[in-house]
Amino acid sequence: MFELSALGSLVEKQQGGGTPPRNDPAFWNGDIPWASVKDFKDDQLELQATEETITSLGLRSSTSSLIPPGTPMVCTRMAVGRCAVSELPTAINQDVRALYPKKGVNPRYLLRLVASLQGKAESLSVGSTVKGIRSSDFLAIKAHIAPENEQGVIAHILDTLDTHIHKTEALIAKLEKVKEGLLHDLLTRGIDDNGRLRPSPEHAPELYKESPLGLIPRQWEVKRLGGLIDGIDAGWSPSCSDVVPKEGEWGVLKVSAISTGAYLPHKSKTLPEGLSPIKEIEVNSGDVICVRANGVAELVGRTAYVFSTPRRLMLSDKTLRLRAGEGLDPLFLFLLMGSASTRKQIASFISGSSGQKNLSQNQINSIQVKAPSIEEQRRVAGALSSMASRIEKEKSARDSSATLKAGLMGDLLTGRVRVTPLLEKAQATSPA
Repeated sequence: MFELSALGSLVEKQQGGGTPPRNDPAFWNGDIPWASVKDFKDDQLELQATEETITSLGLRSSTSSLIPPGTPMVCTRMAVGRCAVSELPTAINQDVRALYPKKGVNPRYLLRLVASLQGKAESLSVGSTVKGIRSSDFLAIKAHIAPENEQGVIAHILDTLDTHIHKTEALIAKLEKVKEGLLHDLLTRGIDDNGRLRPSPEHAPELYKESPLGLIPRQWEVKRLGGLIDGIDAGWSPSCSDVVPKEGEWGVLKVSAISTGAYLPHKSKTLPEGLSPIKEIEVNSGDVICVRANGVAELVGRTAYVFSTPRRLMLSDKTLRLRAGEGLDPLFLFLLMGSASTRKQIASFISGSSGQKNLSQNQINSIQVKAPSIEEQRRVAGALSSMASRIEKEKSARDSSATLKAGLMGDLLTGRVRVTPLLEKAQATSPA
């Protein structure tokens, strides 16, 4: 383990900032980034941009300070302990302090160490409404301090992991956009017998026909959902302990298990002892579950498909299970429930209602949907499922990297795991 010492032992000086007078427009909207607490985010150590900017006149007319690029900046009021660096010279306000590292101290290492102390800084904050910490108290926090020759390697390892995580997140966001466009094409053009998207109506108008839901492929029909599903199962909401059920225990899903559009079984409550479960409403793989009631209109009718689930979880009273009929693929049903035309119809059902918004079973049955053949439904569902699987694979890789990073942070920053072997290897392979 590294030796314990005050954080201030790494800091040559610390500097605060200020706010130019708000009543003079000549001070604002200039080309100098001006960082306040709202610009700092959890787990984001790079300050990409600031919500506000100031002019050179604004900088000179205030106690704001211009901080050199790469200098760690930390919030000492409100979002106490959040920290970041900027690639640009950046002015700061009075709730942020810049920490100038001593000669020989790696700035990226100092940033990482400050980030690891956020919880401790928050616990030392004081204030009845707005929490804050004095700079002296913050710099007095004890931390395990790495030797100077190891600091850069530690920072590099953690930065490399962060870069990998951010690249994976960017890929996930890109794939989600592709998926969104693919979903639109699949539900408007479908997949023909050759396994290809049909040409668009603009390129092949002869392949489409008018319908109550707009242009659809000639092979498709528009039907009421009630004619395609076998039925709807309602849930149950007993008074439960707000604790996720353990393996083997019965539980009830929360609405939040469905309302994101993805099935999240950990959003559930434990059924109290003495209450018998209703096995008929146990959630199974392949189920299509939608939100029946919510105070937020946009969440009513939100639907999730259950790819897999732990056993012994039941539907809640505010959710419904839609049972696909023989001529309806369950995954295609899930896609239909999230389509723009279905969402528009659901919005019309609940418009004008105040407070809790409700979607009745009769209203669900009356929804008009596009109905390709069951074979084409399966082709469409398969195409989207392949894309969803790729996204889930990338999310799993991101989560694994995040778990690895969390463990390494604790090990590397305290010295439980040393980077000395890496340094020795680098020295051995470097030219004389």
